[in-house]
Formats: sequence, structure tokens, C-alpha cells
Amino acid sequence: MLQYSFMQNALIIALLISILCPSIGIFLVVRRHSMIGDTMAHSSLAGVALGLIIGTNPIMGAFVFTSLSGVVIELFKNYYKKYSELILTIIMSLSIGIALTLISSGTAKANVNSYLFGSILTVSTKDLITVLILCAIALIMFIFLFNKLLYIIFDEEGASVAGLKVKLINYFFSILVAASVSVSIRIVGVLVITSMISLPVATALQFEKGFKTTLLIAVLVSIMDTVGGLVLSYYIDAAAGGVIALTSVITLIIVLMFRVVMVAAKRVKVQ
Repeated sequence: MLQYSFMQNALIIALLISILCPSIGIFLVVRRHSMIGDTMAHSSLAGVALGLIIGTNPIMGAFVFTSLSGVVIELFKNYYKKYSELILTIIMSLSIGIALTLISSGTAKANVNSYLFGSILTVSTKDLITVLILCAIALIMFIFLFNKLLYIIFDEEGASVAGLKVKLINYFFSILVAASVSVSIRIVGVLVITSMISLPVATALQFEKGFKTTLLIAVLVSIMDTVGGLVLSYYIDAAAGGVIALTSVITLIIVLMFRVVMVAAKRVKVQ
């Protein structure tokens, strides 16, 4: 399997997104903003289509358009404070409208299925370099903003009073989400990026540990799900995104069942 260069590239990208996606996802989940990831994922499709039209790397096109979408979401929060879900609907409608118009008109002269469902067969060295650059930028930003983001998600008003530039940090965080989505589309596809962002975190939360421990568990689970799903998709000749999503769900179910068994065992001991 590893004698093929595309599979080597795919595995490297899989490892990178396995670290990046749950790292960003845990902040979205704790803030109850996990649907923002889904909205940004749909936004990336419009970026892919635009990238194909102007002849640039579709991953970079996705990153630019998704970053703009994230910034617009933050701006619109001031106008729809009580109806924040409307913002996501507006951005998603705009993005899908642009993407479908461009794709159906034949303007985007390339097969977008690999970006919808993910494809390990089409991962090139150019894709790998682009992902490496975006991941490096995102991880540096994440490390630099980690403590500030942690403060904000648990007490945004307190963080503002303490002098943190909450709005500016939220804009940077939106760019982090955009980077996570953009680097993932080549492997998992637009339709199931949310599973990469949220499901490992959902699994890690079942262990009921502290924030940093939960983050570490989420990353380990993500690596297991992503790499395992990628390898399995190669051997069964199926879309990588779908197999990775199923692997993530199965892992979550196993952990939930294990927790139920452990709780039941403790009750028996007490009795």
C-alpha cells in the first residue's frame, strides 16, 4: 500500500488533520458551535469551485472563501444576537448557491466529486505541500491563542473585562476553523468534514476528564479513526470520507457501550 506516492501523501495529510481538526473542534463543541463547522464545510465547496475556475489550487480557494465566510459569521453576530442560527443558514445558502451555480453551469471544468466525498487516489504532492503550509500556520496560531481561547469559551464576558480582544481572537479562530476545513476536504470530502471536527471530541467527552486531557484523547481517537478509516477505504475501494465517518461513529458507539457497562458494574458492586 505504501509503495504508492499518493497513499504516502494521503497518510501524511490524514495524520495532520487528525491533530488539527479535534484541536479546533473541542472549542466549537464546548461553545456549542459545532454547526459552524458544518456551515464552513459547505462554504468550502464554493471556494473549491472558484479555485477550479480561476486555475488556482482548490484547497487554497476553499481556505480563502471559508475564511471570508467565518469573518462574515462573526460580523453578523452583532445583528442577530438572539437568532445566531440564522447566520449559519444565510452563509450556507449563499455558499451552496454559488457552488451549485458554478458547477451546474459547467464553468468549473473539473470533477468536484473528489472534493465532495474525498479521494485518496487524487492526492498529489502539490496538495500535500499546500496542506503542510496551512497546517503549520494553523497549529502555530492555535498554540499562540490556546490560553486565550480557553478563557473565552468558559467566560467570554470575563475575558473581555480582563482586557482580551475577544472579537479579534474570534476572527482568528474563524480562520483556524477555515484552515481545518480546507486541509480536510482532499481526504474526507466536504460532506463529512464535520465528523472529523466533532466526533472524536464527542468520544473523548465520555471519559469525563479535564479540558487538556480531553483534547489529548480526542486527538488520539481522531488519529485512530482517520488512519484506520483511510487504510480500510483503500482495501475496500470506497470513498475515504464515508469510511472515516463510519469508523468515527463506530468508535463513539463502542465507547458509549463500554461506559454503560462500567456504570452498571459499579452499581452491582455498591449493591
